[in-house]
Amino acid sequence: MSERASTAPTDGASGEATPTEDEEPKRPRTGATSVVEALENAGVEYCFGVQGGAIMPVYDALYDSQAVRHVTMAHEQGAAHAADAYGIVSGEPGVCMATSGPGATNLVTGIADASMDSDPVVALTGQVPTEFVGNDAFQETDTTGVTAPITKTNYFASGADTVGDDVSEAFGLAAAGRPGPTLVDLPKDVTQDETDHEPGPPTTPDTYQVTERADPSAVREAADTIEAANRPLLLVGGGVIKGDASEEVRQFAKTYDVPVTTTMPAVGAFPEDHELALEMAGMHGTGYANMAITHTDCLVAVGCRFDDRLTGGIETFAPDAEVVHVDIDPAEISKNVKADYPLVGDAATVVTQLDEAMRAAPETKKWRATCQQWKSEYPMDYSTPDDEPLKPQFVVEAFDEATEDDAIVTTGVGQHQMWAVQYWQYTEPRTWVSSHGLGTMGYGLPAAIGAKVAAPDTQVVSFEGDGSFLMTMQELSVAVRENLDITVVVLNNEHIGMVRQWQDAFYDRRRMASEYHWCPDFATLAEGFGAKGITVAEYDEVADAITEALEYDGPAVLDCYIDPEENVYPMVPSGGDNGQFALEEGHL
Repeated sequence: MSERASTAPTDGASGEATPTEDEEPKRPRTGATSVVEALENAGVEYCFGVQGGAIMPVYDALYDSQAVRHVTMAHEQGAAHAADAYGIVSGEPGVCMATSGPGATNLVTGIADASMDSDPVVALTGQVPTEFVGNDAFQETDTTGVTAPITKTNYFASGADTVGDDVSEAFGLAAAGRPGPTLVDLPKDVTQDETDHEPGPPTTPDTYQVTERADPSAVREAADTIEAANRPLLLVGGGVIKGDASEEVRQFAKTYDVPVTTTMPAVGAFPEDHELALEMAGMHGTGYANMAITHTDCLVAVGCRFDDRLTGGIETFAPDAEVVHVDIDPAEISKNVKADYPLVGDAATVVTQLDEAMRAAPETKKWRATCQQWKSEYPMDYSTPDDEPLKPQFVVEAFDEATEDDAIVTTGVGQHQMWAVQYWQYTEPRTWVSSHGLGTMGYGLPAAIGAKVAAPDTQVVSFEGDGSFLMTMQELSVAVRENLDITVVVLNNEHIGMVRQWQDAFYDRRRMASEYHWCPDFATLAEGFGAKGITVAEYDEVADAITEALEYDGPAVLDCYIDPEENVYPMVPSGGDNGQFALEEGHL
């Protein structure tokens, strides 16, 4: 993290700076100064980025900031993912920076990822001088045009007097209502021009309205339906974590003895060790969660957008249920699943409204017993034959047992992501950090960097696959340089594992371009980066390797050679019936 410039000595009586012979003349206030002041006004402590020509004036202004520290990433995609994870863990928008042209376009994957998952991110991109815009100048890209579909809003800064307010508004909008990414494109002349304007704190436009409380009559009707239900089920979505509504949801479930399942972005919102917890539902959710969704007669969905990986086929999703849908974004109501009781508003506020409207608890004893029976019938277990290679589930569980309850897990995307969410027991929100809607391979390592910067005293473990790790492993250099105490676990099966699993199941085992038998030795590469590298291939090596990695003061990489034929189950085929999940390939 960058060093901050030292301040000039001051006169004890007046508090004013005392000139020195070597003191530089006072630097003029510029558009770039306003950009940095806007970040400071927003309380930004860290930003992640990569330097370049068009963004250089902003970096020059950042040199003088005593409040904002910069983490130089190895690639702009890594900067966007790190900022994304920082926002997930901290609850405040993460900030990423890049120069124009390729710098800005390299951010696009991370911005799109944040957009799909409703994560608060502010992206600042350099741009060629205004007079060159549209002339195909060196490193020019229409950044606002490229990113318009994947941001809540973006801005082309038009002048030094307004650019600071543009950044303040972008920051305010990123966090307001349904969170998401915003972007400010910064022409170099705008950031170099002088200005006397001082930006204000984060704000939102007067035209931006967010509904906090649901309609009372709709709440009353929804509460009546929940009270009368025989098989009520809470479906907790990522909006519960985004809206800091975990406590309200937990209290509601426990007060009325309603079983709880979550979407993948909501993992940790409800403690998975609680008797009411059915854990994650959907394509690779637990059998008991999917059975509960299939048989519920009242589905109370909070902060959930009902994406296809959750629902499978819409026509078979919760077929007997009346649906109560709580969401701050009215566009999500009945978009995929029809809401019988639409409740638009802030998750914590509306759940509190529901609680206050409840006059009696539903009778759930028989229903809870049925859910417990499904837990017994479809346990999340696995075998560990002596004559087969190391099982990835064993590695995940061993790490879970060896770390603190509040340890943060980040992942890339693929089979390793599913094992990490299935076999780690999550009890707290903001401890599961992954790419959900976009499914971005390579997310795990840069996300671990952002998570560790946001929570420096918390253990951070990143699970990656060999294919996913190869996408962004250059960010290991950042973890080493910043001495970030993170542990990367590569569940190495020498395949793009999820693709291989689908090829075996649906493409007659025609494994085209999914086998990675040319994988490098990741432990040796880690040592080359200056990290700790450890190779694991046997069960009896796992415990010592975990201890060594966790005790190492700095980044460590465990290259775990796992069973290349191991698959992720349960599995609901794409568009399938959640109640007809497969427990093995023969069920597909």
